[in-house]
Amino acid sequence: MNPVETAGRIIADAEYPVILTGAGISAESGVPTFRGKDGLWRKYRPEQLATPDAFFRDPALVWEWYDWRRQIISRAEPNPGHIAISELERIKENSLLITQNVDGLHRKAGNRRIIELHGNLWRLKCIRDGRKWYSYEVPLKKIPPECECGAIARPDVVWFGETIPGEILRKAYESAEKCDVMLVVGTSAVVQPAASLPVIAVKNARIIEINPDSTPVSDLCEVSLRMNAGKALPEILRVVKKHLDIRAPP
Repeated sequence: MNPVETAGRIIADAEYPVILTGAGISAESGVPTFRGKDGLWRKYRPEQLATPDAFFRDPALVWEWYDWRRQIISRAEPNPGHIAISELERIKENSLLITQNVDGLHRKAGNRRIIELHGNLWRLKCIRDGRKWYSYEVPLKKIPPECECGAIARPDVVWFGETIPGEILRKAYESAEKCDVMLVVGTSAVVQPAASLPVIAVKNARIIEINPDSTPVSDLCEVSLRMNAGKALPEILRVVKKHLDIRAPP
């Protein structure tokens, strides 16, 4: 049995599949990564743009960079990998998606059962009262943007030096402990605490990795596909449907 067939059958038989995604899946939609060969951190230092200190020192500078990122992402569309994950959610009603990405492409593809570990670039947060709201305005008419209370807003993302909100992290850990298969897609597996999720899951779950390159979790995997997500995931989905005898509507 080839690795794609094996992966598809494992997922089809799973009762509680969890999908963990990283920047690699969005790179196929034209979203720059932070750690790849064209990573954003090769052009900018994180302490200049993505820390609380940087924001309070110069919120306009930070927002100019995030506004630029939002404009790039606004032109991006979900790729076949995103679409396949969204369809898998409809097929496997107990599935859960955990993503490190802040670009919102999984939601755009249709996923609803989702944990966004690092926040969402399209969501803003008031620095005074903590109110959150979505804004898809690009480019922003006012930098920095303001809350209705008059205070400035920040991107609702997790910056360097910040911790993931406790409730979000708790749900992610619980899902990793509960799942019977974890599909690890397009993540470097070096950023904590996301990198620890497959380590937790492997105690009770089978691990499948989709990544063109090997990663620190590759040795934990029952199946490792050295493929891009946009190619591998639709092929795996076809196996899942075949195994579950799911036919396309007439």
